[in-house]
Amino acid sequence: MNIDEGLLHSFGAGFRTYKKREIIFKEGDQAQYYFQIAKGKVKLNNYNEDGKEFIHNILGKKQSFGDPLLFLNQSYPMNAICLEPSEIIRLPKSNFIKMLKKHPELSLEMNACFSQQVYYKFIMMQSLSSKKPMLRLTGLLNYLKSYHDGDCTHCFTVELTRQQLANLTGLRVETVIRTLKKMEQEGDIIFKDRKILY
Repeated sequence: MNIDEGLLHSFGAGFRTYKKREIIFKEGDQAQYYFQIAKGKVKLNNYNEDGKEFIHNILGKKQSFGDPLLFLNQSYPMNAICLEPSEIIRLPKSNFIKMLKKHPELSLEMNACFSQQVYYKFIMMQSLSSKKPMLRLTGLLNYLKSYHDGDCTHCFTVELTRQQLANLTGLRVETVIRTLKKMEQEGDIIFKDRKILY
């Protein structure tokens, strides 16, 4: 969701600067703010009982996160951590609800965003249920590319590290590297300047 910054500020939003690796909220915290990225990147993640990281999503400029929890009386089921120095717009929950009541058209946009998130979860669950690493990676790459304009071959640059791809798919980084090499041999991807083009 991307809400006009002027509108957010008119309802009392403020900027907060975060350092790389700084936690915005952690699993178990109560939702108190609407968050929107003005600058930087944020990952939503969890760690399993063995300490292995699973990344739910990586978000960038003009994207929001944690919004669904503003409508529930539940704590966050994940962490939000900055991947780089970031500037985040924060609007208190009560002000956020007032804004939606005054501007109901935002609720329709928010429903579309929530629907997109649910779609993403279904796609990822379907891909992650496969034991085949290539199907897991292809599912993720297809989803990421769905936000890219145009239908072309090898024109979408994947802005994720091999480790982030592993954490998003539940694979080991070695498996991701091996699978990407196989995908390159089969012509599914190409490498250019250490970036993956899909």
